[in-house]
Amino acid sequence: MTIRHMPVAALGAAVLSLIVIGAPAFAQQNAAPQTKPVQGQSMEQPAPVAISDEKLEAFAVAYLQVDKVRQDYSAKIGAAKDPTSKQKLQNEANQEMIKAVETSPNMSVEDYKTVISAAQADPVVAKKLQEKLQTPPAAQ
Repeated sequence: MTIRHMPVAALGAAVLSLIVIGAPAFAQQNAAPQTKPVQGQSMEQPAPVAISDEKLEAFAVAYLQVDKVRQDYSAKIGAAKDPTSKQKLQNEANQEMIKAVETSPNMSVEDYKTVISAAQADPVVAKKLQEKLQTPPAAQ
């Protein structure tokens, strides 16, 4: 399955988990506080977040860079023999993925997580994002 055909929920969960796993300080720094629902409120789905086409385009560019890092490290991690080496490579991969997002134009890690969340919660955003991922990014 190519990246352009991967469901948005799967790509979001996979990439986000890779970014956060192995980066505990990052995860703690950016974790949203846990809240309990107020009586009469539901924790089901938050209100949809408006994501601009420009932000979706920036996400697509960042995502492709993150996926390249994931692919590069996937083979290395699979070939590692001992758990310590695998963990070290996973940590390196996570840091490289974070760097790929942070160095992408008009994208931050927080923006990246926001787009993933919006795509998981809103089918319209998910469809737009899939369209962006199917269209090759403009020359950089």
